[in-house]
Amino acid sequence: MSVIKVAEADFPTRFGLFRIYGFESGASGPSDKEEAVAVKMGDLTGPPPLVRIHSQCLTGDVFHSLRCDCRAQLELALEMIVEEGRGVVIYEKKEGRGIGLLNKLRAYELQDQGADTVEANNQLGFEADLRDYELPGAILRFFQVSGVRLMSNNPEKIQALVEAGIPVTERVPCQPGDTEQAHRYLYTKKNKLGHLLDGF
Repeated sequence: MSVIKVAEADFPTRFGLFRIYGFESGASGPSDKEEAVAVKMGDLTGPPPLVRIHSQCLTGDVFHSLRCDCRAQLELALEMIVEEGRGVVIYEKKEGRGIGLLNKLRAYELQDQGADTVEANNQLGFEADLRDYELPGAILRFFQVSGVRLMSNNPEKIQALVEAGIPVTERVPCQPGDTEQAHRYLYTKKNKLGHLLDGF
C-alpha cells in the first residue's frame, strides 16, 4: 500500500509539543481511500522509536467511557513518548475493532444483555477483530523507521505489522490501571483474543 501525506502542522498538547500529520492511502477510488493521523515527536530515524497504533474510540477517547481502556492507553503512550523525547502515535479510523461506531453501540447493547465483546461482535455477524495494519505500515515507511518498539498488548498487531514489512524489535507493554467497569472487557481481551495482560 502507498500513502500520501496531505497535511502537516505543529501540534501543542497538554503532554508536549508534537508534529501532526494527515495521511491517506493511495487507493484508486475515493471510496477505497483510508485516512489516518500521525502525532510525532522527535527524529524517528536511527534506533527503533516508540510507536503506538491506536484505533479510534469515540466513546473512550472523547467521552471518557469506562467500558474500555482505550483513552488510558492513548494517554499512556503519549506520556511515554514525551518522556523519551521521540516516537509516534498513529491514529486509525477503525472504531470498534473495525466494525464502525454504530455497530459498536449495537455491540454495547448486546453486552448489556450479557454478551462479552467477542460474543457481541459475532452475534452482529462480524469477526472479533476486522482490523489490518497496511496503512500504519506505509506511514512508518514514510517516516523511514528501521524498526519499532511497539506499545501494544496485542500479539496479532505485532504479527500484522511484521507482515506489513515493519520489524518489531520490542513489545512495550501498554497497560494502564484496571477499572471495575473495564475488568470484563480486559478479561475477554486476554482470554479470548490472547492479549498480553497481567492480572487476569
